[in-house]
Amino acid sequence: MSFLLTDFKHGDTTGNAPGMHAYTTPDSQADVNTSGYFNEISSTLSVGDLIYIWAVNSGTQVAILTQVLSNAAGVVDVADGTVLAATDSD
Repeated sequence: MSFLLTDFKHGDTTGNAPGMHAYTTPDSQADVNTSGYFNEISSTLSVGDLIYIWAVNSGTQVAILTQVLSNAAGVVDVADGTVLAATDSD
């Protein structure tokens, strides 16, 4: 699939701190971390911004935290992302 603006929630981008955003997608982690996936919103993303992503990894829904690595000439590249562990030991 491709990026869907309706599933992206812009976070606070005021001040000097990186922005924090959220995105949900049926796409795989590999698709989402491909350079160019977020090009549609390149004008609103900055290097260092964090994106919390609810995506698919090996067929399972997972929470992923990634950051914008570069944003030049309208091409956005994000890190591979870190799958957030969800352990419930009780």
